[in-house]
Amino acid sequence: MLNQNTIDIIKSTVPALREHGVEITTTFYNRMFANNPEIKAMFNMDKQESGEQPKALAMAVLAAAQNIDNLEAILPAVKNIAKAHVNTNVKPEHYPIIGENLLGAIKEVLKDAATEEIINAWAEAYKVISDVFIQIEKDMYIDQICKDNQIHQRM
Repeated sequence: MLNQNTIDIIKSTVPALREHGVEITTTFYNRMFANNPEIKAMFNMDKQESGEQPKALAMAVLAAAQNIDNLEAILPAVKNIAKAHVNTNVKPEHYPIIGENLLGAIKEVLKDAATEEIINAWAEAYKVISDVFIQIEKDMYIDQICKDNQIHQRM
Protein backbone atom coordinates (compact mmCIF):
# COMPACT_ATOMS: atom_id res chain seq x y z
CA MET A 1 0.00 0.00 0.00
CA LEU A 2 1.09 3.54 -0.62
CA ASN A 3 2.03 5.90 2.19
CA GLN A 4 0.19 9.20 2.64
CA ASN A 5 3.07 11.26 1.25
CA THR A 6 3.04 9.27 -2.00
CA ILE A 7 -0.75 9.58 -2.22
CA ASP A 8 -0.52 13.35 -1.72
CA ILE A 9 2.14 13.68 -4.42
CA ILE A 10 0.12 11.62 -6.90
CA LYS A 11 -3.01 13.67 -6.19
CA SER A 12 -0.99 16.87 -6.68
CA THR A 13 -0.31 15.78 -10.28
CA VAL A 14 -4.01 15.67 -11.21
CA PRO A 15 -4.07 19.21 -12.70
CA ALA A 16 -1.01 18.44 -14.86
CA LEU A 17 -2.62 15.19 -16.00
CA ARG A 18 -5.81 17.03 -16.94
CA GLU A 19 -3.83 19.53 -18.98
CA HIS A 20 -1.13 17.29 -20.47
CA GLY A 21 -2.53 13.75 -20.18
CA VAL A 22 -3.03 13.05 -23.88
CA GLU A 23 0.37 14.55 -24.71
CA ILE A 24 1.93 12.28 -22.06
CA THR A 25 0.21 9.16 -23.34
CA THR A 26 0.91 9.97 -26.99
CA THR A 27 4.57 10.46 -26.07
CA PHE A 28 4.41 7.22 -24.06
CA TYR A 29 3.20 5.16 -27.02
CA ASN A 30 5.76 6.74 -29.37
CA ARG A 31 8.56 6.00 -26.88
CA MET A 32 7.37 2.48 -26.17
CA PHE A 33 7.00 1.50 -29.83
CA ALA A 34 10.44 2.96 -30.61
CA ASN A 35 12.12 1.32 -27.59
CA ASN A 36 10.17 -1.96 -27.67
CA PRO A 37 8.94 -2.63 -31.22
CA GLU A 38 8.28 -6.27 -30.31
CA ILE A 39 5.12 -5.29 -28.43
CA LYS A 40 3.67 -3.05 -31.13
CA ALA A 41 1.67 -5.98 -32.52
CA MET A 42 -0.29 -6.13 -29.26
CA PHE A 43 -1.89 -2.77 -30.02
CA ASN A 44 -4.62 -1.69 -32.39
CA MET A 45 -2.78 0.77 -34.60
CA ASP A 46 -6.03 2.24 -35.95
CA LYS A 47 -6.85 3.34 -32.40
CA GLN A 48 -3.34 4.75 -32.09
CA GLU A 49 -3.64 6.77 -35.30
CA SER A 50 -7.12 8.08 -34.45
CA GLY A 51 -5.91 9.14 -31.01
CA GLU A 52 -8.54 6.97 -29.33
CA GLN A 53 -6.02 4.81 -27.44
CA PRO A 54 -3.85 7.67 -26.10
CA LYS A 55 -6.99 9.49 -24.96
CA ALA A 56 -8.37 6.37 -23.25
CA LEU A 57 -5.06 5.78 -21.47
CA ALA A 58 -4.88 9.43 -20.42
CA MET A 59 -8.34 9.13 -18.86
CA ALA A 60 -7.34 5.90 -17.09
CA VAL A 61 -4.16 7.49 -15.68
CA LEU A 62 -6.15 10.52 -14.55
CA ALA A 63 -8.75 8.29 -12.87
CA ALA A 64 -5.99 6.35 -11.12
CA ALA A 65 -4.42 9.59 -9.84
CA GLN A 66 -7.75 10.94 -8.65
CA ASN A 67 -8.55 7.68 -6.86
CA ILE A 68 -5.09 6.63 -5.74
CA ASP A 69 -6.31 6.49 -2.15
CA ASN A 70 -9.33 4.37 -3.16
CA LEU A 71 -8.44 2.18 -6.13
CA GLU A 72 -11.58 0.10 -5.49
CA ALA A 73 -13.49 2.97 -7.11
CA ILE A 74 -11.89 2.27 -10.48
CA LEU A 75 -12.02 -1.53 -10.26
CA PRO A 76 -14.81 -1.90 -12.88
CA ALA A 77 -12.70 0.07 -15.39
CA VAL A 78 -9.61 -1.92 -14.44
CA LYS A 79 -11.46 -5.17 -15.11
CA ASN A 80 -12.54 -3.95 -18.57
CA ILE A 81 -8.99 -2.92 -19.42
CA ALA A 82 -7.71 -6.25 -18.08
CA LYS A 83 -10.08 -8.10 -20.44
CA ALA A 84 -8.53 -6.24 -23.36
CA HIS A 85 -5.07 -7.07 -22.02
CA VAL A 86 -5.91 -10.77 -21.84
CA ASN A 87 -7.31 -10.67 -25.37
CA THR A 88 -4.01 -9.25 -26.63
CA ASN A 89 -1.88 -11.57 -24.48
CA VAL A 90 -0.39 -8.99 -22.11
CA LYS A 91 1.82 -10.76 -19.57
CA PRO A 92 3.41 -9.67 -16.27
CA GLU A 93 6.76 -9.18 -18.01
CA HIS A 94 5.25 -6.40 -20.13
CA TYR A 95 4.46 -4.19 -17.15
CA PRO A 96 8.05 -3.04 -16.46
CA ILE A 97 8.32 -1.99 -20.12
CA ILE A 98 5.11 0.00 -19.84
CA GLY A 99 6.16 1.57 -16.55
CA GLU A 100 9.59 2.61 -17.76
CA ASN A 101 8.17 4.23 -20.88
CA LEU A 102 5.29 5.89 -19.03
CA LEU A 103 7.61 7.43 -16.43
CA GLY A 104 9.91 8.56 -19.23
CA ALA A 105 6.99 10.18 -21.05
CA ILE A 106 5.88 12.00 -17.88
CA LYS A 107 9.40 13.37 -17.45
CA GLU A 108 9.71 14.27 -21.15
CA VAL A 109 6.41 16.15 -21.31
CA LEU A 110 6.41 17.81 -17.88
CA LYS A 111 10.15 18.52 -17.96
CA ASP A 112 11.37 20.20 -14.74
CA ALA A 113 7.87 20.04 -13.23
CA ALA A 114 8.32 16.25 -13.06
CA THR A 115 10.65 16.35 -10.11
CA GLU A 116 12.47 13.30 -8.82
CA GLU A 117 9.94 13.19 -5.98
CA ILE A 118 7.03 13.08 -8.45
CA ILE A 119 8.67 10.44 -10.66
CA ASN A 120 9.46 8.30 -7.60
CA ALA A 121 5.88 8.62 -6.34
CA TRP A 122 4.53 7.62 -9.75
CA ALA A 123 6.94 4.68 -9.86
CA GLU A 124 5.54 3.49 -6.51
CA ALA A 125 1.95 4.05 -7.63
CA TYR A 126 2.57 2.31 -10.93
CA LYS A 127 3.92 -0.75 -9.10
CA VAL A 128 0.76 -0.96 -6.98
CA ILE A 129 -1.55 -0.42 -9.94
CA SER A 130 0.30 -2.85 -12.19
CA ASP A 131 0.19 -5.49 -9.44
CA VAL A 132 -3.61 -5.12 -9.38
CA PHE A 133 -3.75 -5.60 -13.17
CA ILE A 134 -1.40 -8.58 -13.04
CA GLN A 135 -3.51 -10.33 -10.39
CA ILE A 136 -6.80 -9.68 -12.15
CA GLU A 137 -5.35 -10.81 -15.47
CA LYS A 138 -3.86 -13.92 -13.85
CA ASP A 139 -7.34 -14.87 -12.64
CA MET A 140 -8.77 -14.20 -16.11
CA TYR A 141 -6.10 -16.36 -17.77
CA ILE A 142 -6.86 -19.17 -15.28
CA ASP A 143 -10.60 -18.86 -16.02
CA GLN A 144 -9.82 -18.96 -19.74
CA ILE A 145 -7.74 -22.14 -19.34
CA CYS A 146 -10.48 -23.77 -17.28
CA LYS A 147 -13.10 -22.93 -19.91
CA ASP A 148 -10.82 -24.23 -22.69
CA ASN A 149 -10.30 -27.47 -20.75
CA GLN A 150 -14.05 -27.90 -20.27
CA ILE A 151 -14.60 -27.47 -24.00
CA HIS A 152 -11.88 -30.02 -24.80
CA GLN A 153 -13.33 -32.48 -22.30
CA ARG A 154 -16.74 -32.28 -24.00
CA MET A 155 -15.23 -33.09 -27.40
